[in-house]
Amino acid sequence: MKINLYFIIIFVFTFTGILGQELPKRLTIEEAVAFGQENNRQILNASREVQKAYKERWSTIAIGLPQISANANYQNFLELPTSLIPAQFFGGKEGDFAEVQFGTPQIMDGGITLQQLIFDGSYIVGLEASNVFLEISKNILEKTALEIKKNIISTYSSVLLIKENILFLKNNIDNLAENLQEVRALFTNGFEEEESVEQLRLTLSGIQTQLRYAENAEKITLNMLKLLIGFPADAPLELLDTLESFTMDGLFEQEFKSDFNLTNNVDIKIATTQLRSESLLYRYEKSKSLPRLAAFINGNYTGNSETFSFTDSDQKWFGAALFGINLQVPIFSSFKRRAQSQKAKIALDQAETTLEETQERINIEVQGALNDYKLAIETYFTNKENLTLANRIEQKNQSKYFEGMASTFELRQAQLQLYSAQNNYISSIQSVIQKKLNLETLLNISEN
Repeated sequence: MKINLYFIIIFVFTFTGILGQELPKRLTIEEAVAFGQENNRQILNASREVQKAYKERWSTIAIGLPQISANANYQNFLELPTSLIPAQFFGGKEGDFAEVQFGTPQIMDGGITLQQLIFDGSYIVGLEASNVFLEISKNILEKTALEIKKNIISTYSSVLLIKENILFLKNNIDNLAENLQEVRALFTNGFEEEESVEQLRLTLSGIQTQLRYAENAEKITLNMLKLLIGFPADAPLELLDTLESFTMDGLFEQEFKSDFNLTNNVDIKIATTQLRSESLLYRYEKSKSLPRLAAFINGNYTGNSETFSFTDSDQKWFGAALFGINLQVPIFSSFKRRAQSQKAKIALDQAETTLEETQERINIEVQGALNDYKLAIETYFTNKENLTLANRIEQKNQSKYFEGMASTFELRQAQLQLYSAQNNYISSIQSVIQKKLNLETLLNISEN
C-alpha cells in the first residue's frame, strides 16, 4: 500500500508540473534557439548520455574502493550423509568399515567479507579512460546542440522567407487581377485581342498555384520548426521576428578573421579526444603485464541444530575470521598480450592520422565556407538591385502596354523577369543565412 501511495504522489506532482508549464505562443529567433536547447529530443538524449558517462565514471572509481558483501546460508538435510570409516579405529576387524553420520540435520551460517584492491595497473588506466569517455559524451552533446541550433535558425528563417514570398505572390496576383480586368474591358470594346486576355489568365493561374503551394509549405515548415524545438505540433506558435529584422541583425556585416582558431571546432575536439582514448587503450593493454594485488577480510558464524532453533537465545554460534592477500602475476600468455598491445598501437597510429586529416579538412572547409559566405553576400546585393530594376521595368512596360506602346509579349516578359528576380532575391537571402550558419558551426561561435 505504501508503494502504491508513493507512485500516486509522484504521478500527481508530475502531472501538475506538466499542466503548470505554460507554453510560449510567440518566439523570437533567440527564444526559439533557447527553447530548442532545452526541449529538443536529440539534445535531451545526448544530455542523458553525459549523465550515463558520469555514472560510468563513478562505477569505475568504485572498483578501487572497499567492497563489502554479506552472505547467509541455510541447509536442512532430509537425510544426513553417511561416511565409511575403517572399523579397526573403533576396535573392529581390519578390513571392515563402520557407518558414521556427522553433524546435525540443520545448519545455518552467515558472514561478511571486505575486499580491497591494493594495486592494479589496468584500474589506474581505467580511471583516466572514464574521464575521456565523459569528455567524448560532452563533445557529442556539444556537436548535437550546434547542429540543432543551426537547423532551428535555418528553419525559422525559412518560415520568414516563405512569408516574404507569399507577400510577393499576393502582390503579383493583385496586380495581375487588376491588369486582367482592364484588358478584358479593352477586349470587350474591341481594342485588344483575346490572346492578351488568355496570356494574363495563364500567368495569373500560375501565380495562384504558387501561392497555394507556398501557404502549404509555410505550415509544413512551421511544424518542422516545432519538431526541432520540442514544441507540441497542435499548439499555436507565432514567430516574432521579421525577415527585415533578421537580415539587418549583422547578417551581411559580420567579419571573420582570416587566421581562424580551429581549436573550438567540435570535429577536431572529437578527433583529439579519440586520440587520447586510443592512447589510454594502448596503455591499458600494456598494463595487463603488471601484477594485481588485493586483500580481503572474512568473518563467519555457523550454527548447528537438530531442529530450526536458530532464532532462540541459547543457540550456539561458532565464529571464524580470515585475512588474506591475493597476488596475481601474469607470466606467459602465448604472446596474446603482445598481440593485443600491438593492435592497440596500430589503433593509436590510426587516431593520430585521423586527427591530422581532420585538422586539414576543417581548415579547408572553413576557407571554403568563408568564400561561400562572401560570395553569397555579393550575390544578395546584386539580386536586391536586380529586383529594384525588375520592378521598375515591369511598371514601365505596364504603363507602355496600356498606352499602346508595348505588346502583350513584352509585358509578359517583364512580368516573368520580375517574378524571377523575386525568387532570386529570396534564394539569395536563404543562401547568405545558410553559408553564415555553416561558417559559424565550423568555427563553433555563439553569434546568431
